[in-house]
Amino acid sequence: MDADGAVDPRALERELWAAVAEDERRERENEAKLRAMRQRVPSYEQFRNMVLASHLKPLEKKDKMGQKKNVLWNPCAAHAKGPQASDVEIPQELDQLPGTSAEFYRDWRRCLKSRKLKYQFLLELGGEALGRIFQADLGYGLLSEFLVVLAENVCQEDRDAILQILQSLSGTKRFELNLDLLSEREKESGRDLFRKLWSMSREHWTAGHPSSTAGCKAEGGAHLLEASLQKETEEEGRVLELMKCYQMN
Repeated sequence: MDADGAVDPRALERELWAAVAEDERRERENEAKLRAMRQRVPSYEQFRNMVLASHLKPLEKKDKMGQKKNVLWNPCAAHAKGPQASDVEIPQELDQLPGTSAEFYRDWRRCLKSRKLKYQFLLELGGEALGRIFQADLGYGLLSEFLVVLAENVCQEDRDAILQILQSLSGTKRFELNLDLLSEREKESGRDLFRKLWSMSREHWTAGHPSSTAGCKAEGGAHLLEASLQKETEEEGRVLELMKCYQMN
């Protein structure tokens, strides 16, 4: 806390990452100790060396030193017209997606160096996996980063996936606390994201579905208009519900 008793968010974040790193270290070293006992190493020195080297991973046959992997990792590119999208360089550490919050923190902080990569990373995981990873706790600062990353990169083709991500995150523990800790700038990023999602929902139904009575009658009946309007209302209601949940209205 500061001298006046106020909570320092940056200090809390540093404490969080320090605690995560310490938990990872303890788990890793405990596994190394058990492995050394099972192997019945002949001396304490070998036992100690196995524990100290527990953070190292053996190279596999497919690994090549000094070589990086380039993968086209842009779901928007498949739908875009015009010049072919450039490849996005993906760190080799992300060949396997995280399954726990600790693994997510590690990849999010150390491996993903741009907001574009972070955006593709969130889409690759999807709402269901993110909800499962952060079911116990959504760490301080992550929600604000997610909102900024999504707002900057959202596109029409990813609209449904982003809505699912937002829906899943809203069900995690400490979600309300994370909302309370958003700065005004971060809240504006959230409002910008929902404005774009709302606009995309309107454009989607205007462009891809019959919206006029005349158009529906020409296709065979007024029931088509009713069904289309009902679906449009449901989509808009979903966006409005999330806006209310995220306190962005």
